[in-house]
Amino acid sequence: MNNKQVHGCVLHLEIIGDKVWIHQDGLEDGIADELLNAGIPQDKIVLGFHHPDLRPYTGFAIR
Repeated sequence: MNNKQVHGCVLHLEIIGDKVWIHQDGLEDGIADELLNAGIPQDKIVLGFHHPDLRPYTGFAIR
């Protein structure tokens, strides 16, 4: 039998300065709404998994 262990990152958040960067979000409903519901303003959340050119169209912080 060939046993393999598979490892993957489901969620990767990082606090940089005064912003929460979402680098990876593999959750079914997404973490951004949870952060908003927890009181973190939209302009303090960066969707880092989007290309920088696309971030201005997300409604969230761009950097």
